[in-house]
Amino acid sequence: MATKKKTTTADDAEVSAFIAALAPTLRAEVEALRRLIRSVSSEVEEGVKWNAPSFRTSEWFATMNLRDGLKLVLHRGVKKRSGAVAIDDPEGVLSWRGDERAVVTFEDGVAPVKSALKAVLKQWLAAL
Repeated sequence: MATKKKTTTADDAEVSAFIAALAPTLRAEVEALRRLIRSVSSEVEEGVKWNAPSFRTSEWFATMNLRDGLKLVLHRGVKKRSGAVAIDDPEGVLSWRGDERAVVTFEDGVAPVKSALKAVLKQWLAAL
């Protein structure tokens, strides 16, 4: 298991600066998603990785994709791991891209899937 790097004020400031540079409509949704992810656990930390806001506990587990709207890529860190991730997703918010990676697309914003996504994120963290 990787050593946990403590989030610094610089990490938070880097994410805040990244978000501040976004278009206003996208900025509001990215901030809402950021708050949701950070609310799942006090262990969640953030930084800019892969040119986007990314989130970790002991490993990176989620990265925003801002190329075509807002998406959240859930993954199991940098290193490939064996075994599939088992997540109960009754609302169908996940689109699987393999055994250990899934994408959430926010076509109507974060609010409509907030509670379903929070439940999925809690399970994802437990699977790490």
